[in-house]
Amino acid sequence: METKVESRSQLFSLADPDMDQEEGSSCRREAAVKNNPSSAQPNTGKRKLRGAEIICESLLREGADVIFGYPGGAILPFYDALWSYPQLRHILVRHEQSAAHAADGYSRVTGKVGVCVATSGPGATNLVTGIMGAKADSVPMIAITGQVARAALGTEAFQECDICGIASSCTKATFMVMSAADLAPTIREAFRIALEGRPGPVLIDVPRDVQIEEVEIEFPEIAEALAEPVSPETLEGVQQAARLINQAERPVIITGHGVLTSWANQEVKGLAESTGIPVITTLLGLGGIPSDHPLSLGMLGMHGMYWSNMAVDQADLVIGLGMRFDDRVTGKASTFAPHARIIHLDIDPTQVGRNVPVEVPLVGDAKAVLRELLPLVSHVERKPWMDHLSQLRQDHPSLTIPPSDALQAQQVLANLNELMRENPDTIVVTGVGQHQMWAAQFLGFNKPGTFVSSGGLGAMGFELPAALGAQIGRPDATVWSIAGDGGFQMTLQELATATESKLPVKIALINNGYLGMVRQWQEMYFENHLKAVPIPGPDYLKLAEAYGVPALRVTEPEDVLPAMRQAEAHDGPFLIEFVTEATANVYPMVPPGGSLGDTLEDPLVQLGH
Repeated sequence: METKVESRSQLFSLADPDMDQEEGSSCRREAAVKNNPSSAQPNTGKRKLRGAEIICESLLREGADVIFGYPGGAILPFYDALWSYPQLRHILVRHEQSAAHAADGYSRVTGKVGVCVATSGPGATNLVTGIMGAKADSVPMIAITGQVARAALGTEAFQECDICGIASSCTKATFMVMSAADLAPTIREAFRIALEGRPGPVLIDVPRDVQIEEVEIEFPEIAEALAEPVSPETLEGVQQAARLINQAERPVIITGHGVLTSWANQEVKGLAESTGIPVITTLLGLGGIPSDHPLSLGMLGMHGMYWSNMAVDQADLVIGLGMRFDDRVTGKASTFAPHARIIHLDIDPTQVGRNVPVEVPLVGDAKAVLRELLPLVSHVERKPWMDHLSQLRQDHPSLTIPPSDALQAQQVLANLNELMRENPDTIVVTGVGQHQMWAAQFLGFNKPGTFVSSGGLGAMGFELPAALGAQIGRPDATVWSIAGDGGFQMTLQELATATESKLPVKIALINNGYLGMVRQWQEMYFENHLKAVPIPGPDYLKLAEAYGVPALRVTEPEDVLPAMRQAEAHDGPFLIEFVTEATANVYPMVPPGGSLGDTLEDPLVQLGH
């Protein structure tokens, strides 16, 4: 049978394995290999191995040391090979979606490529949500799926599905490997694609008999990843950007997740300090500049700080770094920053100018481009602008805890923030919904890689499995999973994974008995027609006990901090159920169809309460 490698993506060519990589990608690959002392060295001789063994050897050579997966018939030869590769730690999740989320969380806190594995059919399709989440948030990931034997392809065999076709829109590339001889170069190429440029997921589908097939192979050498120089067009743009920055009277910097993936946080801090320009972050940009830095204004967007939204709305220059100007950041795009000229730096040329008009486009790795920009900018005294921003913060406080007889979720997060000041290496992983927004508002992140959340896809249920991945990636860090009661019920089975793998994740379950964000929208914009939003759950303490996880229930504000300290002192997973006010709403809020200038404040704040 003719051997071949099938790729559903034409973005990259297998004929060019030594393609230069951007500086951020180079840093990521170097870290991936250096952080794994078990990585194999290039082998100069040929060896006879089965396909499954080639996969294991290739993963080790790429710096992988952890796999999140769930076995099944079509991937069993790979699991058999794992028996001989103890350097590859396998974490058995309880659902394949959790494997992808865990690989995502692991990648975000380590800078390495996350690896997840599943069998064919439903195992492969269950990965798709987590793969799409990684694509949306630019997280490098390799997903390996088993497939039916080559002779059965196209016959609608048991658990056969075209996972390459299904995943083609939510990956950077997909490969079906039809010969064991092609496995090593394909995996080499997949890691390169996952890391270079804008990072993202790659899927490799391997028929069962390819995993069994024995071939004589010679592993390809891992070429040194060289930083691609900043292009002449971008260098010209850097000159123009510097002129605009030095002339601006009301400038702001907006940093996104790209600053973190390129490890450009120090360059951003340097740009802010050398120019005196305040820095605002997107949701996934949190940690790109220390929250307690004098020039940090916090988060902007749909539930961003009021003063941050007003600063962008009134600015005369917006410098967007490693962010996409997506709808949750801009509000109504046509009214975004109506008085501002916009400089946009992104590694993905398709994102620059995509959503808002840009005067100075800069395409390249954030770290490399900012290094070119820094010598060209100067500090300008902008006292009227800075005084105005200070007054905005004073007159429009956004971080308020409404008075109530019930425990407020904001109070829970404010108390957690006290613990995080004592331990700035704490990692927080959130789900999606009201608790996510309150965490972004009330928690301070002073280091990159300490805030992990599903931003672009917004996948409920992300929090617990991603926290487990983060805990494996950073075993010495305290990891908190901030969960809503709705999202927690989607992946709570991973409590078993936490117990079995002895992962000391601390879970703060914000239980308001509702799908809170949906209820808020129904209340505010659908005439309070509350439909399908109450979501009763189990007795979470009994549930935790069944999984062997100690748990507490907290209903009073004075008990919040002691419970958290008890959880952190416990050597193992720990769950705290915080029973909070059922109908609290998240403010500030940009109304649907509104601009940042239309940001709504908490009515209680406006009343002076």
